[in-house]
Amino acid sequence: MQQRILITGAAGGVGTLMRPRLRREGRVLRLLDRVPPPPAEPGEAVETITADLTDPAAMAEACEGVDAVIHLGGHSRENSWEETLSVNVDGTHTVLEAVRQAGVRRVILASSNHAVGFHPIDAAGPNGLPADLPTRPDTYYGVSKAAIEALGSLYHSRFGIDVICIRIGSLFERPSDVRGLSLWLSPDDGARLFEACLSHPSPGYRVIWGVSANTRRLCSLAEAEDLGYQPQDDAEKFAAEVADGVPSRYLGGPFTTALLGEPN
Repeated sequence: MQQRILITGAAGGVGTLMRPRLRREGRVLRLLDRVPPPPAEPGEAVETITADLTDPAAMAEACEGVDAVIHLGGHSRENSWEETLSVNVDGTHTVLEAVRQAGVRRVILASSNHAVGFHPIDAAGPNGLPADLPTRPDTYYGVSKAAIEALGSLYHSRFGIDVICIRIGSLFERPSDVRGLSLWLSPDDGARLFEACLSHPSPGYRVIWGVSANTRRLCSLAEAEDLGYQPQDDAEKFAAEVADGVPSRYLGGPFTTALLGEPN
């Protein structure tokens, strides 16, 4: 039986990294973005949709016939309050409403370490900061991620949808600074994590960290490993290449000192 996965924000940074890594025999990736995703390559089972996730009609159509949604869409950096609210918060509500109406049973929401950015890093125990830390956002962006976690909880509790919120550390090809040596999620481990979230038989509502097995890891892997995640990468191999940074007492690093309302 063919599996169909909708990915919002598919033309963005994380979506672009995940697209080739989530290809599977018997799986169709339905790629949605307001920027047209690149067309299918030969032999690639994809469907592309150019639409805005804040459009209820477009999202309703996009969710028809899908087995799960990976919601990556939205502003990925600090923006004005109006834009953050409209796209990240209201947009996620639009996605979840479309999911509910279409009868989709599983959603993976891309949250962020910035939802808890004002937690001090010295609070990390031997196993790292737990994934269920209460929200302490460091920016408007972080507030929006805290809000989508709350929306995910609501849609699980009220409508029975399986919702997994991944507090992504730093998902890039390689870490760019010392902070990234702690929070890096390699693209390959990112795909492993999404696969675990897609395949667990009945996750319910979960909040998990999205990080690799980094030597300097500050965040617990236990919650993600409980879903079947088996990270294989370590940012330490890049340690000699990254520039030293000013140490921060908070998980959000420089975002905790940025002025609200200014892009970062």
